[in-house]
Amino acid sequence: MSTSATNSYQPATEFDPIVIDSFKAYDIRGELGVNLDEHIAYRIGRAFAQILFQRYQASIASQACDDMENLQSAIVIGSDIRHSSEPLKQAAIKGMIDAGVDVIDLGMTGTEEVYFATSHYHALGGIEVTASHNPINYNGLKLVKEHSKPISADDGLAEIQALAESGQFINDNQSGKLQLLTDKNAYIKHVMTFIDMDKLKPLTLVINSGNGSAGPVVDLLIDRLIQAGAPLEAITLHHTPDGSFPNGIPNPMIEANRLTTQQAVLENNADLGIAFDGDFDRCFLFDENGEFIDGSYIVGMLAQAFLNKYPNEAIVYDPRVIYNTEAVIADHNGKAVISKSGHSFIKQVMRESGAVYGGEMSAHHYFRDFFYCDSGMIPWLLTIELLSITGKTLSELVTGYIQAYPSSGELNFHLTTHDATTIISAIEEKFSIQNPSKSTLDGLSLNFGEWRFNLRASNTEPLIRLNIESRGDEQLLATKTQEIQQWLALQGAIPA
Repeated sequence: MSTSATNSYQPATEFDPIVIDSFKAYDIRGELGVNLDEHIAYRIGRAFAQILFQRYQASIASQACDDMENLQSAIVIGSDIRHSSEPLKQAAIKGMIDAGVDVIDLGMTGTEEVYFATSHYHALGGIEVTASHNPINYNGLKLVKEHSKPISADDGLAEIQALAESGQFINDNQSGKLQLLTDKNAYIKHVMTFIDMDKLKPLTLVINSGNGSAGPVVDLLIDRLIQAGAPLEAITLHHTPDGSFPNGIPNPMIEANRLTTQQAVLENNADLGIAFDGDFDRCFLFDENGEFIDGSYIVGMLAQAFLNKYPNEAIVYDPRVIYNTEAVIADHNGKAVISKSGHSFIKQVMRESGAVYGGEMSAHHYFRDFFYCDSGMIPWLLTIELLSITGKTLSELVTGYIQAYPSSGELNFHLTTHDATTIISAIEEKFSIQNPSKSTLDGLSLNFGEWRFNLRASNTEPLIRLNIESRGDEQLLATKTQEIQQWLALQGAIPA
């Protein structure tokens, strides 16, 4: 659908300096009415557009960057289903228009649709208004620049924050144009290129969209699959987008939120359970027994699938849980490339290495052929293809991984006495007598040969996160997990 659009948000006419403390390491996230509202969204949109447009003009004038030549001076924007998202989006749109930049409004979207549209429309950048899995009184903005490249604190985000706070916007009386483009067909077509539909076998899927933004995209994908003759049955749960989230905030990382999907898998004798967070940039999988599969093992499974298709390619992974992923990559003659966790770091390392796939245990999966961006839809499509090709169940595909390299899963702790830096330094000193190999790429990783752990501060929440794994020894894993948890408790770290 393509049509003209209107925008009713009216900004202030004067811009006093303000403090905007909703800027984080990778994006913007804040509590509504506290550090994020429509006036702040307007200033962020205007600053974002002004800075990107100035960079574009400077690059074209100096012929400094061939990547800029085919861009159009427009920015795409979409928003999730939260009731606060549409007003925030309209305010950001007004800011970008007032900066003299054209805007393409994508309507209600998941984050990956903005990633796709930014590259598909050759835009200067893109914005998704979303708070993902955060509480209902929060919202935020995820920003990307040209070619869907991430913007981080040290690569433009701080500059955008400074301009938005100062309010020193250029005013040349030039207004951008607004266009509404809500047709998802190009995005759906691109996502479908990741699998061979002719190889799909009969499967029953349970898909839980969590009343987030995933439902309409799931419908389009399932329709496309069935029209192509794929023998699939899809059972949908909490499928209708609803910004009041009547079944709770969609966050399958919380164990209590998994029960509905697990029960539906068992009741319907399904082959696979699939669940999403609010903006569906993460995909969570359940096997045919209703068991939730930890994201680190999905990384290994997808790494193997890609290396079977693309021999000797690079695979990027984060340092929280590594034994299984590194073993899979070595067994399949791939190139192992480790990266600090977080989407901006993973994407940068993937671009530098040309990696075909990158994965994080947090259920973010990145694909070279999706502009090095993360997608929540591509992983489950790849999984149904893998189930069909191998003839195995999901439990059969991952049980070997889990037995060979058991892990604790990510354990989160609130800090009540010491800060994260103090605790990380103290635990390094505690274990130094054992002379482990050490990495500080992301927090602290200590490897003792038969077991290892990673302890790091969260980039988005006031938490410290612990992951422990062993080489096939569940008793050793349990012992070390208990030991470190008890030690953390003495430091005032309380389980979250």
